[in-house]
Amino acid sequence: MAMSAKERKLSRLGSCKVTVATGSGGGGGGSPAARGHRSPSSAAAAPQRRVFAALFAFLCAGVVVLGGVHVIGASFRPVLRTAWPSATLNAISSDARAQETGSSADTVLPSVQIQHAVAFPDRVLLILKDGSSLPATERFECLYSPANSSELRLPPLSAASLPDGPSLVHCPAEPSGVDVSLSLSLSPPVAPLQWDRLVYTALVDSRDNSTIVFAKGMNLRPGRLGVSSRYQCVFGRDLSKPKHVLTSPVISAAQEIFRCVTPVRIRRYLRMTTNPNRNGDSDDKPMLVSIRTKGQRDSTLPSIAEPEPLPRYNRHRRQKAHSMCVCTMLRNQARFLREWIIYHSHIGVERWFIYDNNSDDDIEQVLGTMDQSRYNVTRHLWPWMKSQEAGFAHCALRARENCEWVGFIDIDEFLHFPGNQTLPNILQNYSNRPRIGELRTACHSFGPSGRTKIPKKGVTTGYTCRLAAPERHKSIVRPDTLNPSLINVVHHFHLKEGVRYVNIGQGTMLINHYKYQVWEVFKDKFSGRVATYVADWKDEENVGSRDRAPGLGTKPVEPEDWPRRFCEVFDTGLKDFVHKAFTDPATGSLPW
Repeated sequence: MAMSAKERKLSRLGSCKVTVATGSGGGGGGSPAARGHRSPSSAAAAPQRRVFAALFAFLCAGVVVLGGVHVIGASFRPVLRTAWPSATLNAISSDARAQETGSSADTVLPSVQIQHAVAFPDRVLLILKDGSSLPATERFECLYSPANSSELRLPPLSAASLPDGPSLVHCPAEPSGVDVSLSLSLSPPVAPLQWDRLVYTALVDSRDNSTIVFAKGMNLRPGRLGVSSRYQCVFGRDLSKPKHVLTSPVISAAQEIFRCVTPVRIRRYLRMTTNPNRNGDSDDKPMLVSIRTKGQRDSTLPSIAEPEPLPRYNRHRRQKAHSMCVCTMLRNQARFLREWIIYHSHIGVERWFIYDNNSDDDIEQVLGTMDQSRYNVTRHLWPWMKSQEAGFAHCALRARENCEWVGFIDIDEFLHFPGNQTLPNILQNYSNRPRIGELRTACHSFGPSGRTKIPKKGVTTGYTCRLAAPERHKSIVRPDTLNPSLINVVHHFHLKEGVRYVNIGQGTMLINHYKYQVWEVFKDKFSGRVATYVADWKDEENVGSRDRAPGLGTKPVEPEDWPRRFCEVFDTGLKDFVHKAFTDPATGSLPW
């Protein structure tokens, strides 16, 4: 019977092994007697037999290798194995391929992971984990997954990201009862939390070992302290499991801000997680903090707030880094930003904190044109609607360690000094008086000044007619003197006991408020207001309030006489100063 090819190979392999074992002169075959009495001729032939055996063994080994390769497959290819986790390697390679080929709506970037989702009346906010890098918004979609129904896909409204924080994606408002995800993310769909009942951010203050919690849904009265004993703070990775959380008493409760004791274990946890040498697990659930209402019907607010440590308190520092800083909150004001920053830099402002309330007008490009070595500007994403007071309290805490004084003014407000005083002089006069915590200055509201188009050279030179009487005041505060409750209303704060404010005379310092600009600009006010306790322009309430344009009502319809309104006094004081201080003598142009 003919042998198969495989049997012939196995036969050759077996014969090679036997031959090597028996034909080797130095082997172990034979009896001891025979090995001890070899003939001379046998001894002379031994080297030849060893050479022949070695050559034969080499040939047999070649047959084994070649036969094995033939049996295993057609060719041999080396495999490189890596010690990296495959998920990380896949994320890197997938992201790199997406960047090389250009992401599409169906491209998946494993590094993009959804951390939280919040439902607002007009949109859904997706908060991504740190390190998520987004392509342009036209290259991905928002996905909505209702139960037992087909998936809905819509383009995102906008997206924003900063180098030191999470990326944000704004999706269109979803139908009720659906989960939301992104086409480029492997994260499972997320059920959005409702904005009107949510703990949304938190700061940890090392000065008094307290945590400041910002929450919607408690409905505390504006400008007044609530009863702190009704509440407690709750810390944990899963707040739905009472046995796995830490609680602490609330020290103060006012408006949307709760201050509570930071438990020792939480302080230790934060020291570990902020250690740059720590090798943490990115898949760990984050530590959250919330507010619980005590009583027969205990309830804990849903939370996405991860406690964030404030800059470390340095009790030995005698002088702060900046004498004067400014906090502002804005939305789609990028075209006025350069003028506002350059002007205030000239008069003595050293640091800017810009809280961006969902701008989509390329503000990052405008800030990118500013010389960072000359203008110390920080943009902070603040997506929370109707929360200006909370945002200003948040900013005051962040600025406290490095700023002696902080001004809270809007992007259309400019400090002006009609006399011979300067901002550094005024601040120095009060810096040596520790019982003065706030400087209040009057605001003059300017009208369209006969214009129908946006002035090309800026607001400070374009609008020169205003109302005769000031409408209200704005404040420059010393953050170290603020009341721990952080209560603030219309740009001024409650101060610590024993600390007071002073009114600065209009002949020394005031604010030009370019409130009623050309209709193209003014109509944007109808998109919404950022203040918590101020009605939106379209709301049929408080129609006669000073926060509204007198006689305008609640409809964004331009009155025929709009260019001539709000004009009682011609005032060119700031315009004259700007031309003198900023005009280029060679070209006649202004730096913005």
